[in-house]
Amino acid sequence: MVTIEREGREGDDPLPYEGVWRFTAPAVDASVPQARHAVRDLLVRQGVPVADDVVQGLLLIVSELVTNAVRHAALLSPVLAVEVAVGAEWVRVSVEDNHPYRPTALETDHGRTGGRGLLLVREITREAGGACEVEHTASGGKVIWAALPLKPTRLP
Repeated sequence: MVTIEREGREGDDPLPYEGVWRFTAPAVDASVPQARHAVRDLLVRQGVPVADDVVQGLLLIVSELVTNAVRHAALLSPVLAVEVAVGAEWVRVSVEDNHPYRPTALETDHGRTGGRGLLLVREITREAGGACEVEHTASGGKVIWAALPLKPTRLP
C-alpha cells in the first residue's frame, strides 16, 4: 500500500493545488502501476489544472522511472521514494533510490528490447517544454526528476 504525505510550503499563499507529496514503495514490479495510479489520483484529488497530454506524459515518466529503480536498484535499495511537487505553472515528479549508480540516457539500439527508459523520459520532457535531471542524494543514492509545464508548450 502507498501512503502519501504532504510536505509544507513556505512563502506567499499557495494556490489550492500547490504542494509537495512524497510516498515510498517497495522496489518490486507491483509498485510500478501503484505509483502511476497514486500520482494520477493525487493530481485529480488536488484539482491540478493539468492538460490531459501532460498527465499522460507524467504517468509514462513515473512508470519508466519506477521500473528502472525496480530493475536496476532494488538489490541495494529495497525501497524507493516517489515525490510529486506542484507549483503554479508546473508539476515535477521524481523517483529516488539508494543505489549510487547514476544512469545516462542510452543511445537507441534497435536490436535491443530494453534500455530506452531514460531516453523516453528525456524525450517526453523535451517535447513538453520541461526539464529533467539525474542528481546524487546526500545519502549516496540518486534522484531522477522531470518537471513539465501544466499547460503543454510543444517544441516545433
